[in-house]
Amino acid sequence: MKVDTYDSLSGQVALVTGANRGIGEQIARILAEHDATVYAGARDPEDVTADDQRPLRLDVTDDAAMRAAVDRVEREADRLDILVNNAGVRGPTEPLHEAAVEDIDETLAVNLRGAVVLTKYALSLLLERAGGRVVNLSSGLGTLGAGMDGGSPPYRLSKTGLNGLTAYLHGEYAEEGLLANAARPGWVRTELATPGAPRSPAEGADTPAWLARFAPGAPAGRCWRDRTPIGW
Repeated sequence: MKVDTYDSLSGQVALVTGANRGIGEQIARILAEHDATVYAGARDPEDVTADDQRPLRLDVTDDAAMRAAVDRVEREADRLDILVNNAGVRGPTEPLHEAAVEDIDETLAVNLRGAVVLTKYALSLLLERAGGRVVNLSSGLGTLGAGMDGGSPPYRLSKTGLNGLTAYLHGEYAEEGLLANAARPGWVRTELATPGAPRSPAEGADTPAWLARFAPGAPAGRCWRDRTPIGW
């Protein structure tokens, strides 16, 4: 699918959550290679070791930390062009009737509530100029319809919720120039997956990093895999 993208992100600013490892680390690397100023969010900023990124303390379960992170980006860079909501946990894998409530709460807090609240705090910066991007890391496990079985209920529901957040942001803010999209990275070898997953973190990061380079007027309000729009 032919889409207008930025070849260079020079002068643009990106914030990536969960950027200290896995897919998030690779997304941050790709955006930095395209010359973006990248704020790499992590609970412990010392875990971010890339010289071409700005480590940022960011715990998506801590409202004050999220507000402070956005305030720092505004204070230092005075703009935000890209927000990648990548931070996530797998959570309990048991069926719902066996899962502990505290584990359900934690999974939803990290995977869904954190993305919603951080996006809320970031929107004023993202909307300052046409073409601000929000990229949400979804999953095939959150697809509505066939295949909604096999355990991991809070993880599945959190990813379904991120799809809903993407659709909402498009419906609410597309006319103001915001480009909101979701990406399914596939089954990737990260701490959330088994070692036998077929995709590397770099392969999983390709589509979300590509979405983060969309130019104003590019498609939005969709879910993508392998740079191709797919159903929710």
